[in-house]
Amino acid sequence: MNEIIFLAHRIPYPPDRGDRIRSFHILRHLARYRPVHLLGFVDKEEDRKAAKELLPMLASLHIEVRRKSRLRAGLEALMLGEPVSIAAFGSRRITHMVDQLLDERPIDTIFAYSGQMAQFVPDDRAGRRFIMDFVDIDSEKFAAYGAAEGGLMGWVHRREARLLASYEKDVGLWADINLFVSEAEAALFRKRAGLSVSHVRPLDNGIDTVRFDPAGFPRVEGAEPMIVFTGQMDYRPNVDAVDYFAQRTFPAIRAKHPATLFAIVGRDPTPAVQELAKLKNVIVTGEVPDVRPWIAAAAAVVAPLEIARGVQNKVLEAMAMARPVVASPAAFEGIDATPGVHLIVAHGYDMANAVSHLLANPAEGDAMGQKARAHMIARYGWDAQLAKLDAMMGFV
Repeated sequence: MNEIIFLAHRIPYPPDRGDRIRSFHILRHLARYRPVHLLGFVDKEEDRKAAKELLPMLASLHIEVRRKSRLRAGLEALMLGEPVSIAAFGSRRITHMVDQLLDERPIDTIFAYSGQMAQFVPDDRAGRRFIMDFVDIDSEKFAAYGAAEGGLMGWVHRREARLLASYEKDVGLWADINLFVSEAEAALFRKRAGLSVSHVRPLDNGIDTVRFDPAGFPRVEGAEPMIVFTGQMDYRPNVDAVDYFAQRTFPAIRAKHPATLFAIVGRDPTPAVQELAKLKNVIVTGEVPDVRPWIAAAAAVVAPLEIARGVQNKVLEAMAMARPVVASPAAFEGIDATPGVHLIVAHGYDMANAVSHLLANPAEGDAMGQKARAHMIARYGWDAQLAKLDAMMGFV
């Protein structure tokens, strides 16, 4: 039986954040059909221990703790004239192990998850299939940072955007199939790289509607109404989003609904995020054992991101939990849902008005949440999404 090498910039376990959720479900789907060799990185030693839970579904597992500092990666990138994002994930050992697997095992497909991992696909892959899951166009995120900042960091981000865009195009031309999380991202990449629909395809995220089922998490009635944001809280777009919402949007909401709380729920909050807990009625939880009770308790879930690529899992999860969502246009992009029916799309002061309306009309929010959950079940099941992979992988 032919086998697969799966390269992951972050080992997908536990599947509790956006990138690991998508890669976990893809990995599990592939492992149902073929032996899979998983190679990739974790951010810290305890993640290595957790990732060993994947062993029963794998042919082999190689994990490296990524210890290279940002400063070292930046200096290497300057010397080599390459993107910092690529230098940060360099590994001679993974390069050697890929070569060894190709020599010793009947590998017919290399699946790279996130652009950083394409550097481990050998120039001569001897006719083996190479599928590149970019998820989204990372260079666009750095271009947005560069446009918003001046000084040294503005220059650093503009350099990263330029070099990474060139790298992404080269990888796209080299891969057999390039995957993106939405048709919008895929269409932009086709235009950039001059590639056809057959070479650049959308593979939408799914949602586990059994895990994210509000039936297991009844809302607490009689408590203060709560607005919830969920996410990895050292990720810059999330940090910027909650900072703006807490300091600019939330005061306008609280002026109409003084008892309302704003809960920022997610691991590794930066010092700037922790400072927000000093604001009146703002809660910063840090890592929680389970995000679902917080979502279930929300009168509204907000996603006020200004910079967002691909599809926001936080939005899909809240909709699956039958909670009303108020998302910025950037956070809504790529989601197949109808504004005003399944969620509210609003920006700035309009977001404050939308959330205030939901707080004043909880039955209306509940009804929208029920429509959102029904839509998630019908449109976003993982099995239906990943069935598209079968032909690409040669399973059918």
